Amino acid sequence: MNAKELEALIKLLDDSDVEIYSHVESRLLDLGFEVIPHLEKTWESTLDILLQQRIEELIHKIQFNQVKFDLQSWAISGAFDLLSGFITISKYQYPELDEQKILNQIEAIKRDAWIELRYDTSPVEKVKILNHVIYNLHGFTGNVTNYGDPQNSYLNVVMDSRRGNQISLAIVYSVIAQRLDIPIYGVNLPQHFILAYIDEQNDYQDLHDDQQGILFYINAFNKGFIFNKRDVDYFLKQLNVTPHLNFYQPCSNIQIMKRVLRNLISCYEKLGLDEKKKEVQEMYDILNTIEPEDI
Repeated sequence: MNAKELEALIKLLDDSDVEIYSHVESRLLDLGFEVIPHLEKTWESTLDILLQQRIEELIHKIQFNQVKFDLQSWAISGAFDLLSGFITISKYQYPELDEQKILNQIEAIKRDAWIELRYDTSPVEKVKILNHVIYNLHGFTGNVTNYGDPQNSYLNVVMDSRRGNQISLAIVYSVIAQRLDIPIYGVNLPQHFILAYIDEQNDYQDLHDDQQGILFYINAFNKGFIFNKRDVDYFLKQLNVTPHLNFYQPCSNIQIMKRVLRNLISCYEKLGLDEKKKEVQEMYDILNTIEPEDI
């Protein structure tokens, strides 16, 4: 379809005939991202409020379809890159976010930590270095004043504001650690999300009281506070929750992204944003179909 044909088709979006509008919308949706510049051009050149509204809705549908496709592709292909999954989800709210900027921000934090690390540094010392770099040098902190803000679950906002919730800060922390070959992974604890330092060598003794290969746990929301299995036991007892192995062991990247989406669903529900809640639920269902909940 050439540009003139495309522009003529776009102008039919304001047709009062629902059947014609639906047909035009369907054709434009099939064309995908390539039509967005043309849609934006028409939006800027028209004073037709209905046409502008329908163009905005269509652009959102195209972008949302792409996010769902990318999220499914990420999960089906193995979900190996946690950062990529988080960026994909963040594109739901910020479809034009600057991926390279985020990668540069992560690399800068990693570089600052790498300078401080030595080959013989113990696990606890490595965490203390990460804590100093992430929380002191780069100023990351938990957003305690506005914890329920959905912006806490979008990576680009977290990286720029240095504020986040439990899981977003934990993701940033673990991504940086893993890029430094430090084995720190997310743990899906009820009503909390924590990190576990994995004992890959089986010869460390730092706070090691767990027989499941965990040296200790880290609370990324509380400036990297270190704690042990007994503390997890006590937390679960306070919640009156029966202990389960999944509450102590690292979870998959898909499970982490599902936790991010559950947080967003809860946020949008509390804000009364039903359409956003519905769309985020669609994203969650995509991942849950690939990796269902097991507890």
